[in-house]
Amino acid sequence: MVATFLTNWAGASRQYLDRWLVAVVLLCGLFLAPVLALVITASGDSDGLWSHLLNTVLGTYVRNTLILMVGVGVLSIGFGVSSAWVVSRYHFPGKTVMEWALLLPAAIPAYIIAYTYTDFFEYAGFVQSGLRSVFGWQTAQDYWFPEIRSLGGAILVMASVLYPYIYMVTRVAFRLTPASLFEIALVHNKSQFWTVGLPLARPAIMAGLALVLMEVVSDFGTVEYFAIPTITLGIFNVWLGMNNIVAAAQISLVGFVFIVSLLGLELYARARQQFSGNGKPPTPVTPIVLHGSKVFMCWLICMIPLALGFIIPVLVLLSFVLGNNAGTDFAAISGIISNTLMIAGMASVFVMVVSCFIVLTATYRSGKWVRSLALLSSLGYAFPGTMLAIGVLIFASAFDRMIATITNGHVLGILISGLGILLFAYVVRFQAVGYGAMISGVRRLPPNMMNASRILGHGYSSSIKLVILPLLRSSLLAGGLLVFVDVMKELPMTLLLRPFNFETLATFTYQFAKDEMLEQAALPALMIVIAGLVPVAFMNMMLKHSR
Repeated sequence: MVATFLTNWAGASRQYLDRWLVAVVLLCGLFLAPVLALVITASGDSDGLWSHLLNTVLGTYVRNTLILMVGVGVLSIGFGVSSAWVVSRYHFPGKTVMEWALLLPAAIPAYIIAYTYTDFFEYAGFVQSGLRSVFGWQTAQDYWFPEIRSLGGAILVMASVLYPYIYMVTRVAFRLTPASLFEIALVHNKSQFWTVGLPLARPAIMAGLALVLMEVVSDFGTVEYFAIPTITLGIFNVWLGMNNIVAAAQISLVGFVFIVSLLGLELYARARQQFSGNGKPPTPVTPIVLHGSKVFMCWLICMIPLALGFIIPVLVLLSFVLGNNAGTDFAAISGIISNTLMIAGMASVFVMVVSCFIVLTATYRSGKWVRSLALLSSLGYAFPGTMLAIGVLIFASAFDRMIATITNGHVLGILISGLGILLFAYVVRFQAVGYGAMISGVRRLPPNMMNASRILGHGYSSSIKLVILPLLRSSLLAGGLLVFVDVMKELPMTLLLRPFNFETLATFTYQFAKDEMLEQAALPALMIVIAGLVPVAFMNMMLKHSR
């Protein structure tokens, strides 16, 4: 009977045009259009500049980018997975604070930490001044100290603020792992982490790692300030310095190839791996109570990334704010905070609604080609923000011209005016964040859950609303939070696409930070952190109840 029902359902679905699938295909095409505009631009003539770059600096760009990706990826996994395991599996004094505090570095832009670390670790900074005072050194020739403005320094800075991508999704994965599997590992005297926790959390870890590596490829502020020639810095140099948009687009495609290769390797590696539970473990995972030296080790594991990514930078910024009597116009700051919260909130809602619609439709109502198209539509995150902004501008201009032609000029500037183009750019860029969070959650659901709901008489929409979405609440909240703080920190696209007289905390901060006026940039930079505390606290409250 079940087989007959499913056969008739599948046959009936082919007799008419599925509006859900049509909507998904149109949305994916809309998100891929700016990327296609970049590809078309890159196919143009660079007046011989591409061959010159290939013979001179392109090798250096690629080598430094690869070193950054490997270094930041390894360090971010170390920070994110270890801290997520500690707060998920053990109970120790201060655990409640650590759970939400470990999310705080996600609210701080990497280039702000680069500025604060340079001030903190430079020759006249707090650390080296303290060392000279303690040991009696007089000049820099009396001792050796690592240079923060280097590849190693950039790896440390980026990993310190990007590890929450991995921590967030891995913590959810550890909490959703059935307690019975940990008990089986204990019975067989096996490591709960290596044999159960880590293997089952691998899809979530790789989803977070993909986002981290995309951020590394796209970062401009840190590598520019540290003078590290990477692919993204090369794009800016070629586009703005040499005024050659075609060559800049061609370089951006090199970075895009990195991300596509990484995602392809991961999909191939786990093609035959599958895990599914019943949506909610039958018994909650009971944390292991620790005492003595083990408590200290847990604190150390949590405090290292927290100190590097939040405590030290915030203390440096606070010292600037408290020591700067000139101050900043708080009335202007309050208006900028409102702008930032409004645009970040709208973008996060749009991204998660669209991502949820695409993932669920592609999973339960489509074939392999639609799922592949859905994955491709999330790859705008792999492009540097500046180049993607150009692609969005090209597409938006063409779209508005087409609408104007169809309506004989009665409808003008649908995308190109106001906040519409900025929100569209955010959705195109950060749809990968929502897609990664949703696909990680859907893959943990039993594969026959939708069929069971249909057999019981529920329609597709009813099944999604009553069965699937409640089980994906944690994934929705996790993705929404990540999008929110990403939009708050987004700089290049906001600078290029914002309306006149529209400032966010990121753009306002950068106006001073780019001239190394950190004292004036400190207050709005702190506002970014403060504004991110509310969603971080809310997200932690919801994660505590996820099982």
